[in-house]
Amino acid sequence: MSSVATDKVAGKLSSTLSWVKNTVSHTVSQMASQVASPSASLHTTSPSTTLSTPALSPSSPTQLSPDDLELLAKLEEQNRLLETDSKSLRSVNGSRRNSGSSLVSSSSASSNLSHLEEDSWILWGRIVNEWEDVRKKKEKQVKELVRKGIPHHFRAIVWQLLCSAQSMPIKDQYSELLKMTSPCEKLIRRDIARTYPEHDFFKEKDSLGQEVLFNVMKAYSLVDREVGYCQGSAFIVGLLLMQMPEEEAFCVFVKLMQDYRLRELFKPSMAELGLCMYQFECMIQEHLPELYVHFQSQSFHTSMYASSWFLTIFLTTFPLPIATRIFDIFMSEGLEIVFRVGLALLQMNQAELLQLDMEGMLQHFQKVIPHQFDSGPDKLIQASYQVKYNAKKMKKLEKEYTTIKTKEMEEQVEIKRLRTENRLLKQRIETLEKESASLADRLIQGQVTRAQEAEENYLIKRELATIKQQSDEANTKLEQAENTIRELQQQQQWHKCSSRYSEDFVLQLEKELVQARLSEAESHCALKEMQDKVLEMEKRNSSLPDEENVARLQEELIAVKLREAESLMGLKELRQQVKDLEEHWQRHLARTTGRWKDPPRKNAVNELQDELMTVRLREAETQAELKETKQRMMEVETQNQINSNHLRRAEQEVTSLQEKVQYLSAQNKGLLAQLNEAKRRQAEIECKSKEEVMAVRLREADRIAAVAELQQHIAELEIQVTSNGIKCEA
Repeated sequence: MSSVATDKVAGKLSSTLSWVKNTVSHTVSQMASQVASPSASLHTTSPSTTLSTPALSPSSPTQLSPDDLELLAKLEEQNRLLETDSKSLRSVNGSRRNSGSSLVSSSSASSNLSHLEEDSWILWGRIVNEWEDVRKKKEKQVKELVRKGIPHHFRAIVWQLLCSAQSMPIKDQYSELLKMTSPCEKLIRRDIARTYPEHDFFKEKDSLGQEVLFNVMKAYSLVDREVGYCQGSAFIVGLLLMQMPEEEAFCVFVKLMQDYRLRELFKPSMAELGLCMYQFECMIQEHLPELYVHFQSQSFHTSMYASSWFLTIFLTTFPLPIATRIFDIFMSEGLEIVFRVGLALLQMNQAELLQLDMEGMLQHFQKVIPHQFDSGPDKLIQASYQVKYNAKKMKKLEKEYTTIKTKEMEEQVEIKRLRTENRLLKQRIETLEKESASLADRLIQGQVTRAQEAEENYLIKRELATIKQQSDEANTKLEQAENTIRELQQQQQWHKCSSRYSEDFVLQLEKELVQARLSEAESHCALKEMQDKVLEMEKRNSSLPDEENVARLQEELIAVKLREAESLMGLKELRQQVKDLEEHWQRHLARTTGRWKDPPRKNAVNELQDELMTVRLREAETQAELKETKQRMMEVETQNQINSNHLRRAEQEVTSLQEKVQYLSAQNKGLLAQLNEAKRRQAEIECKSKEEVMAVRLREADRIAAVAELQQHIAELEIQVTSNGIKCEA
């Protein structure tokens, strides 16, 4: 398989070499007849010369034109430059001839051009044909050759060999990927017009260049859906399409993303770009401490000027000839060249940057630095390899950055956790506030109810006092009635001895009977009122809530029941006394029935005695009812005391809930303070990101202005490479 590929490469190289030789010889021969001296064409410019596109073929017509004259002038200029560097050519080619004189005629120019080109092409042709052996045995020599520049016509195959993309299985899937639909198509279409807008291959809308660029970007967005499409990657793909067909450019781009850390750079998180910024900033701090301090004092962050260096490998910073030379080295050595070139640029411009503020430094990076090396990139590349680059230290910085990022992630997780807790606490506080409001309403209602009950209790106490007073008066009257009965009994005994009764005494007994009946009626009314009020109090007490402290209530209930039992016992005793009195009265009536005969006065006295006995019986019953009323009053007072205890406990609970609400409010204030601090940090981060976005936009505006000058430098690089080949051949 490798021999077939080698034969194909050799065939392509031989056909291309013969076409270039014929073209150069024909151009030089016509120049000999049209141009009197070579120096007349040294001062012309070539604004339309650009890097060749994939559409270039060896069969293109080569007629002598002003462009050809300009090409010859630049070839002679490069020939004179190569005369001073004959030693380097001999070290690369082994045994090479010195070119001792410049082109003084068209024939000598043709000879030197053909020899230099042939030697360079033969050398790179051998390297390509024997790539595996050369890569293993002469890796350092290959790196040195790449640093000096890969010939334009070898660049496509050498790039593929450097990244091992010449035989990738994914190449067969390319046509199938183009038939699929990508979610990133709109973004890709939008950014295609911004990619190399001044280059002939890409500047026209819906041109071949824009179409193949869209195809490659779409195919990769389908292969790597995590990355998809990222701004900046189109510049790298565009450079690849300037050198090779779209299938090969797709394979090389996939290899670059996988093996050259570009995939990590273009991920949505851009974690690798942050690492590169951190490493580059540490290098500035170590090698250029004054400039580092100046950047810090001006708040001039590394990402404001260096992020595009790593994302586009200087393709949006320098003209294409210089950027392509840097990309050659990137294909061979990776991102190390970006660190070297970046630090070399800062070293060369340190004095100017130290005198500028942030806006001035931005202008310097966008307008001055891109044109500092229009004469050629050799000075920049030479300065970049004088920079000290320590791979071990870069690994150490990577570990430090990983540790810092891990801490930041932990802080973000902690902030998220605090936000979640704060949200939950807010919800809890809202719930507690609602409960507190409900409890406050209940407390107010309880206080109002308690005030009403206190007022009712006061009224009941007044009524009870009145009833007690009436009861005392009734007791007094009963005592008086008892005294009267005793007196009557004594009089009865006295009347047994004498059979005469005076009319005054009978009248007095009638008056006393009337008074006793009146007092009995009053007692009945007072008793009925007391019973109604007791029933009303029992209903009110039954409507009061029964809540906590069941054990205490049970004890109080037991005490009430004991008092009730005692009262019932007293009532039973009273009823037993009444019963005994009734029996005694019946026996008395039975004994005295035969004695009371016809005399009317004697019958009237007997009737009065009967009525007095009946009054005494009713008096006893009234006392029993009064005792029952007192018992019920005691029960009502007990229930009132229980309700007072309930209200007191409810007030204590409300007080504890208010204290808890105050504690939660204080805790919420602390959490709000933490949340404000987190918001402040987030605002600072957003401010930094806005500054970075503004810097990126400024750089994009300057890139468009810089692309217009890329064509001239492309032509110069092509002429320089061709003249190097001619010089080596000479």
